[in-house]
Amino acid sequence: MAMHLRGVVLPDDEVRDLWLIGDRVTFEPVPGAETISDGGYVLPGLIDAHCHLGIARGGRPIESLEQARTLARADRDAGVLALRDAGSPYPYPQLDDDPEMPRLARAGRHIAPPKRYLRDIGVEVPAADVTAAVTAQAAAGNGWVKIVGDWIERDAGDLAPAWDADTMTAAVAAAHTAGVRAAVHTFSEAGVEIMVRAGVDSVEHGTGLSLDLIDEMARRGTALVPTMINIATFGGIAAQAEAKFPGYAAHMLALRDRFPEVVRAAYEAGVPIYVGTDAGGGIDHGLAADEMLLLHEQAGMSAVDVLAAASWRGREWLGFPGLVEGGLADLVVYDQDPRADLRVVRAPSRIVLKGRVLR
Repeated sequence: MAMHLRGVVLPDDEVRDLWLIGDRVTFEPVPGAETISDGGYVLPGLIDAHCHLGIARGGRPIESLEQARTLARADRDAGVLALRDAGSPYPYPQLDDDPEMPRLARAGRHIAPPKRYLRDIGVEVPAADVTAAVTAQAAAGNGWVKIVGDWIERDAGDLAPAWDADTMTAAVAAAHTAGVRAAVHTFSEAGVEIMVRAGVDSVEHGTGLSLDLIDEMARRGTALVPTMINIATFGGIAAQAEAKFPGYAAHMLALRDRFPEVVRAAYEAGVPIYVGTDAGGGIDHGLAADEMLLLHEQAGMSAVDVLAAASWRGREWLGFPGLVEGGLADLVVYDQDPRADLRVVRAPSRIVLKGRVLR
C-alpha cells in the first residue's frame, strides 16, 4: 500500500507532499495512499558513518548474526537508517538486504600491523603483505576498506605509523585499484599526514591533523569523520597507560584537548565532515544524536550543517539517495524544527525505513 506524508521537507525548507511506493519516493500524487504523517519536519534518515556491528561491548568480536542485528536495531530505533561499518571481525553480508536493518556500507576487517592493534579485531600483516590484505578485504566488504594508520608502538612508548610511508601509500592505491574507498584510523600527527597525502578517502578520528593538512584535505575533498564521542574517552585510555607509557598518555590527553579546535578548523576550511560515533566496543550504538550535538556545541558547526552531515549530505556520500524523485524511502519526522533546536533529533516522532513504518 502506498503511503503519504506532508511536512516541511529538509533541506528544501518547503512544505511538500511525499508519497512512498514500496521502497521509493515520489512527488507525484498516488490516489488512495494512507497518510502516515501530516505536519512537522521531514528529513532523509540519519546516518552513522563510523560504527562496528561486528564488535561487542568490551571490544571483543560478536559471535552471532543476531548480535549484529541487535546492535543495528539500537541505531535504527534512534532514526539512524544508514550505517557505515568501519571494520568488522565478524562477516554479516546477509544483513545487506534485510528489510528490517538500516542500509549498510561495509568494510571487511581492519588491516593492522602485527601485535599493534586490538586483539582478534583486525587482520594483522607485515608491510610486505599489506596490499594483498587490502585486496582481500575489499572483496569482503561492499565498497570500503579500513586501514589502521597508527597505534601505540610499545618500544617507542608513543603513537607511531603502522608501516612505512611507501607501504601505506601502496595500501590506498590497492584499495582504489580494487574499486573501493579507503578509510583510515589515525590519531597521530605522522600517521594522518602520510595517509592524507596518499589519497585516502576518509580520515577517521584525525586528532593529529595540522592546519596545513586540513587545507590539503579540503583541496582533495578528503572526508573527516571526527567521532568526538570516542575522543572524549581518551582520558580513560591515558589513565590506564600512564604507569607504563607516560609519554603516550600525555600525548593522548593533548590530542583530546585540542580536538574541538581541530574539527572547527576543518569545518571552516570546507573539509567534508560526516557524523560517526565509533559505536562498538567502548561506545554504545544509538548515539548519533549525541555526536551531532558535540559537533554543534564544541566544534561550532551550524545546526543546518550538522543535519546535512547526519542526513542528506551524509547519505549521498555513502551512496544512499535521499528524499528526491525515485529516492529511497528512508525518513525521520520531528515535531519541532531541528534547525532551531538540535536537541530535537533525540526524539523522532515518525521513522520509516525501506518504506516500512517503524514508529
